This record gives sequence, structure tokens and C-alpha cells, in this order.
Amino acid sequence: MSGQDSTPTPGANAKVKEVLFPSRKTPARATTQSEHVRDRKYGGNTAAMAAAYNVTPRTVGRWIDGTRTPRGSNAAQLREEATEVQTTARGRERRAREMEKRDRQGLPSGYGATVNRATSFDIQGSSALRSRDIPIDLTSSQVAKLARTMDEAEIEVVIAEGIATYMNGGRVSGGFSPSDFTFNINDVTFKGM
Repeated sequence: MSGQDSTPTPGANAKVKEVLFPSRKTPARATTQSEHVRDRKYGGNTAAMAAAYNVTPRTVGRWIDGTRTPRGSNAAQLREEATEVQTTARGRERRAREMEKRDRQGLPSGYGATVNRATSFDIQGSSALRSRDIPIDLTSSQVAKLARTMDEAEIEVVIAEGIATYMNGGRVSGGFSPSDFTFNINDVTFKGM
């Protein structure tokens, strides 16, 4: 295991929020992440945070003071929750309203995603495998949905809509629907344009 990066890969929600809110990056240090999550998500209650992570309150205290570092699923959960607390519900709603205004004006969102087809992408009823990635231009209304949600299942729905539009040659209606595709949401890269 030596030489491998032990930093957990952020989930789809964390990746989306980092792209939509670049000035609200998740702190890099686990000590800062732990303190922000305890104070902002759990109201400063160390015991409540410890229960959510299935560890002792002393362990959470050690994460905060830097004498211990969260590992495995705890590190991944901490990264997700640290991203959540960096973006407030009010800030997410403000970004969503900005995107809805762009949508009414017919302006592009300026955001996109790339779905890696080589590893986990599948089209219902087809065994065809192509190694080319799928670039998705997200509409302003889709970006508004992404800004508001904290649920990865809702993020998957938005990406499936984008794949269907791409496969239908840019048309919303056509031969493919979002339910025709399966993919691993962790194989999606989000980007600002």
C-alpha cells in the first residue's frame, strides 16, 4: 500500500459543489474540515458528530486537534460533509435563481460534465462499448437543480438527462430517454466552462 494516495475521492455532490461554488472550496486540512463540520452541521456537539461517524467523541476531538486523521469511510464522509457546510442553503438558492434567470434569457449555463464511457457506461438493450467519453453541456435549469440538491440520486437524474440529450443529437425528445442509461456517478467529471 505504500506510495498510494490515501485521500478519498470526493463524491458527486462534493464535486458539483466545488465546481459551482469555486470560492467555497473545502478546506484541505482534516483538522479544519472536522472543526467546520462539528460546528456548522452538528451545532458544535462533538457527541452528535461522533455518533454520525460511529466513533467516540474523543476520536472526533483528536481529528480536530490533529493527533489523529480520519481514514476510509470516515474520511470520505468528512469530505462530503465539509463540502456541504461550505455552501449554505441560502447560497445554493441564490446560485439556482441566477441559473433560472439565465435559462429565461436563453443563455447557456457555462457548466458541463464528462461521462467516462469506458468503465461503467451502458445503454439499455445494447452490448456496444465505445471508449469515447460523453461531453454534456448542462442547461441553466439543470445547473439550478444541481445547485439546490444535496442528494446524489438527483445529480444522477440530471446527468442521465444530459446523456439522453447528447445521444439524441441535442434534442430533448428522441429515441433515448434518461432511463436508458446506467453509469457510475463517480466516473463523471464536472467543469465550469
